[in-house]
Amino acid sequence: MVLPRGIKQVLTKAPTDVVIVSALRTPICRSYKGQLKDAYPEELLSVVLRATLDKNPQLDPAAIDDVAVGVVLNELGGSKAARMAMNHVGFPSTTSLYTTNRACASSLQSITLIAAQIQNEMIDVGIGAGMESMTRNYGTRAIPVDYWPALKESPVKDARDCVMSMGITSENVAERYNVSRADQDAMAVESHFRANRARENGWFDAEIVPVTTRFQEVNKAGEKVGEEQTITVTKDDGIRAGVSLEALSKLKPAFKADGRSTAGNSSQVSDGAAATLLMRRSTATKLGLTDSIMGKFVGSAVAGCKPDEMGIGPAIAIPKILNQLGLEKSDVHRWEINEAFASQALYCVRNLGLEKAMLEGKVNPDGGAIALGHPLGATGARMVATLMHGLQRSNGEVGVVSMCIGTGMGMAGVFVRE
Repeated sequence: MVLPRGIKQVLTKAPTDVVIVSALRTPICRSYKGQLKDAYPEELLSVVLRATLDKNPQLDPAAIDDVAVGVVLNELGGSKAARMAMNHVGFPSTTSLYTTNRACASSLQSITLIAAQIQNEMIDVGIGAGMESMTRNYGTRAIPVDYWPALKESPVKDARDCVMSMGITSENVAERYNVSRADQDAMAVESHFRANRARENGWFDAEIVPVTTRFQEVNKAGEKVGEEQTITVTKDDGIRAGVSLEALSKLKPAFKADGRSTAGNSSQVSDGAAATLLMRRSTATKLGLTDSIMGKFVGSAVAGCKPDEMGIGPAIAIPKILNQLGLEKSDVHRWEINEAFASQALYCVRNLGLEKAMLEGKVNPDGGAIALGHPLGATGARMVATLMHGLQRSNGEVGVVSMCIGTGMGMAGVFVRE
């Protein structure tokens, strides 16, 4: 497929466009302490998959050819549990499913793969989704424990650095590119402020699907308190209303004694799921879903960087996709850049020349992962949901989603609202 070139072509509608018909997510909740801590990742996936069908009642589930699910931490790559969850909520066995793992970009990758299948006429309709329960599956901190011993002693530094703690990569970015502790804390405060404003104003409501699940309260020792409850979760629970710069400045460094990254200016460990329904525009017309079209997927790109500063990935991937599409930064109305750490998010904003856009509320206008959380496999699709609904509210047209990727990569996708 030939990519569109220039803003005029990017905005032009064509029957072969890959359009987005719905973009939904669960609330994103704190791992271990939050309201979804007792839910299973495939349980959360089942909720957004069922909600996707319910939002489009005129769409026969059998018309959905394939489902791609981004997931990072699940046993067996999550493929069997995800397939079970899909069938459990009303999809026929004729709908196929696979999982994909590109670390923090896994569900942006799943959306990209479904879009590519549609563009190449392998399928007509598909879902790009993501799921993660870091409560259940983050025991090794996403670092492998059983792998070829020769790699641990590899003479190639970049090979050894692929298992470097993400927190240390954050410190590397802060040190190498002069991102101060004060600036990181200030970004964190702004992330919580924006996310809380969005939550209080109901701006997330259209993208969030309520989750009814179990919840067992525990004390600080992990002991059960009271009886297990059935609760319905409707809001993100990691946002800290009223958090202050003074409070964040008192937190100790989390990854090295003299470091600048803390629990307060890093993304939260979280649980959640998200799903994006895509199809060819001509298929949407045939199925009577034209009025449900939110926008379209335009393209995405992945770029590599050194593993020990993986956080700079968006600063490489964003220019790559903009160049491929012949777009200028001024063509973009909204940017969603994942806040894995304030250090790398700030570096990327500065390197891309987006400081003014940040101040104007065009970069992460409703907060980012520092406030909302970062359920690894679900983050990309969560960001797409936030982007598309946000563009609808602001009447913006072009949006970018981007994130850094552990082991040294960045990914960026371009979307258009209609």
